[in-house]
Amino acid sequence: MNIPFYKYQGTGNDFVILDNRLGNFTQLTSVEVAFLCDRRFGIGADGLMMLQQKEGYDFEMIYYNADGNEGSMCGNGGRCLVAFAKDLGIIEKTAEFLATDGFHEAKVLENGWVELKMKDVDAVEKYEDHVVLNTGSPHYIRWENDIAKTAVFEEGKRIRYSPPFSKVGINVNFVQVHEDALSVRTYERGVEAETLSCGTGVTAAAIAASSNTNGHQEKKILTPGGELKVKFDKISDSSFENIWLCGPATFVFSGTIEL
Repeated sequence: MNIPFYKYQGTGNDFVILDNRLGNFTQLTSVEVAFLCDRRFGIGADGLMMLQQKEGYDFEMIYYNADGNEGSMCGNGGRCLVAFAKDLGIIEKTAEFLATDGFHEAKVLENGWVELKMKDVDAVEKYEDHVVLNTGSPHYIRWENDIAKTAVFEEGKRIRYSPPFSKVGINVNFVQVHEDALSVRTYERGVEAETLSCGTGVTAAAIAASSNTNGHQEKKILTPGGELKVKFDKISDSSFENIWLCGPATFVFSGTIEL
C-alpha cells in the first residue's frame, strides 16, 4: 500500500511522521518502521513518530527508533511533532500532549522555535569521569577537552554496550564546556550511530553542567546540527524542575511511499 508521510528535522535530528489520527498505521511492524527510516532503501530518518488522537490531550506521541523498536522519549522529536500539529491546524501556539514518559506541554514561538517542557529530573549519578541521568531517556555524559577529536562512534558504542548498560542500552554524550556554551555530540541507542543532535541528550548535558548555585539557569548548546537552548530550575544537586528544551523544528518534505 502507498502511505503518506511527512519529514521534519530539529537541528539535524530528522524524523518520519505519520498522521495516525484515523488509526491506519497501528499495525506497522518493526521491520516496516526500520525500512521507512532506512537512508538508502526508505525515506531516511533517525526515528519515526505517529501523531494520534488521545482524549484529554491535543494529541499523543508514539515514537520508534530507527531500528524499528518503540523508543523512549525523544526531545527533538517532540518539538517536531508539535510543529507538525501546528501545520495540521490541531494547535495554534501551545500544545498539551502525551508521550511515553508522560504529559508534556509546548509553545510555538514566532521565530519558528518550539519550546518543549521536559520531565523533572530527581536523580543525578556523578562518577569520577562521567554522569548518568534520565531526562525521558537514559543518558551518559562524559566531559571532553576537545570534542572535535573525540571518536564518538567507537567510544559511544563501547560505552553503550558495556556493563551495566548492555542489556537496555544508554545514549552516550560527549560534552565540551566553553565559557558561554556547551558543545555536545551524541551516540544514540536505537540509531546505533552519532546523530547531528539529541534533545534529551543536550538536556542531560545542560543539567550535568549546571552551576553550583540553585535557581534558574539557561545553557546554550552547540550540536553538529545547530544551536539549542535548555532552561531549568535547579532545586538541589539531584533535583531539577521546569525544564525546557528550546530550538528550531522545521518541515523538510512530504510524499507517499509504497510499503
